[in-house]
Amino acid sequence: MNILTFDTEEWYFEKNVHGGRDWKYRQFDESLDRLLPALDKRGLKATFFCLGKMATDYPYVVKKIHSAGHEIGCHSHTHTWMNKLTAEEALADTRQAVDALEQLIGEKVKSYRAPAFSVGETNTWFFEILAECGITRDASVFPASRELGGFKSYGSAEPATIQYGNAIIHEFPVNTMQLFGKHIVCTGGGYFRIFPYWLIHHLVKDKEYAIFYFHLADLLDEKRPRLSREQYERYFKEPGTFLNRWKRQLKTNIGVSGAFAKLERLLDAEQFVNIDKADSFIDWTTKRTVKL
Repeated sequence: MNILTFDTEEWYFEKNVHGGRDWKYRQFDESLDRLLPALDKRGLKATFFCLGKMATDYPYVVKKIHSAGHEIGCHSHTHTWMNKLTAEEALADTRQAVDALEQLIGEKVKSYRAPAFSVGETNTWFFEILAECGITRDASVFPASRELGGFKSYGSAEPATIQYGNAIIHEFPVNTMQLFGKHIVCTGGGYFRIFPYWLIHHLVKDKEYAIFYFHLADLLDEKRPRLSREQYERYFKEPGTFLNRWKRQLKTNIGVSGAFAKLERLLDAEQFVNIDKADSFIDWTTKRTVKL
């Protein structure tokens, strides 16, 4: 089973970091207008994880995605990493985001992904918050150690039911592979952009479960600008050291050339469903339960 997802926050990021350049908004609009027909041409429906602020500040973007028949999931309200919030702050953020999205599209939002996969062993209470906000399925777990914490105790990268107190969440973790002793993700982000197509296809073609994630900015054939220390610290809520900014620059720009063509090739070669459909296909009684 291959699952197709997109994280959608570029318009919000542009406004709050770079001041809202009109030509950049047009570029994002054009990228979305290229992506949606490419999916429609192949009869594919994806899950688009959107910020609550996208619903309030750029409703036309969320409406366009929803009108094309794709699932709208929640990606927090302001893209603040969940491991940088208290439980009270995370609850307020999630409630606000879910409410904004539901008010806009007129239907229940059931799927969630934390910014930067920032839910792990240090904030397992977040699954209770998801349930309290009506979320029934999550795609936030990175099932290994990583810079932002990760969730090593989750186990193998396959769907499972997460139980935290009375909260029950169907989890769709990101796929990982080991390279030089480090766990990485080849089904999205920088590694998808830099790895050759044949390797990506080889790694997932025989898997029973693979979840892909992309940002629209991943598919733009141009490099993103450098962030100043002030811009970095305002957005990422951590020290904007030269090393931190250099790593962010590398991760967001590596392999941008040809990424959209690579995605189209993958879409032609494999079948994909969104999280909503995948959730209905899975017999959850046969899946393990991760009790927290």
